[in-house]
Amino acid sequence: MKMSKPISILGIFVADLTFRSNRMPRQGETFIGNSFKLGPGGKGSNQAVAARRAGAKTMFITKVGKDTFGEMAMKLYADEGINSEFVWEIPKNSTGAAAIMVNEESGDNAIIVVPGAADELVPDDLEDAEAGIAECAYFMASLEVPIPVMQRGLEVAKRNGVPTILNPAPAAILPDEVYGLSDYFTPNETEASMLAGIPVETVEQARDAAKVFMDRGVDTVVITLGENGAYVRNSEIRQHVPAFDMGDKVLETTGAGDAFNGGFAHALAEGMPLIDAVRFGSATAAISVTRLGTAPAMPYNNEIQQLLDSQNTQ
Repeated sequence: MKMSKPISILGIFVADLTFRSNRMPRQGETFIGNSFKLGPGGKGSNQAVAARRAGAKTMFITKVGKDTFGEMAMKLYADEGINSEFVWEIPKNSTGAAAIMVNEESGDNAIIVVPGAADELVPDDLEDAEAGIAECAYFMASLEVPIPVMQRGLEVAKRNGVPTILNPAPAAILPDEVYGLSDYFTPNETEASMLAGIPVETVEQARDAAKVFMDRGVDTVVITLGENGAYVRNSEIRQHVPAFDMGDKVLETTGAGDAFNGGFAHALAEGMPLIDAVRFGSATAAISVTRLGTAPAMPYNNEIQQLLDSQNTQ
């Protein structure tokens, strides 16, 4: 498979402890669930797996503990072929973990994340990773790492001429200058609503939120809207991109945003036009929600292409 320059991704690894039941527990309630599974997760780590399986050379930047979950992380990157040169092991801290509750009736989920060793990331770590970032086609970050660390990552990329993608998840108030450092800004509807200060439930509302972000300095905004697709806006494009309808194949939505961002970053690195890159990211996410788990649910390039081709022939 032809691969372009690498993508560097800043984020966290957490061990996903996933509990499945027919409904979510109420406050103060204890009841018996249906199943439990332990597996690899974390937004940045999931994005790295998604990008790599989509076809991108991928470099991940984070910190993990020297423990069982840290070993899980390093094995994952070795097995997937992800460059872990800048995955630092911190003996004094435990690797992050996430408790994920999945409603099997609806596919909805609720998640608590403890970043663990990844919280030890400091801005100077991104200076240490500068040589690697400088060689990449794109740099992507999310908000699971401390905001000053994320911001320094964007700054290091920008001063080396590397385009940036900021997935502002989980949503948090951002310094004004972060928007101007973001070439691509990819919130979902909940994050867009929180950051723009307006409701974002429809395509029309996404259009208004995208204008807010552009006015703050973002070059290109891509707001993902779940089953309503995505809204794309920059100085030249204002377009709604419909979602792929996976019907009753949907099992759970955990990791769908990570799948989109990983696939989207790969498509951009391959030189795809913006709308095609959004469709590629959407196809990546669409396949991921038909499978259980997060990183294990990420599809491979041939699967994504097959879905895209099937839609193009309809």
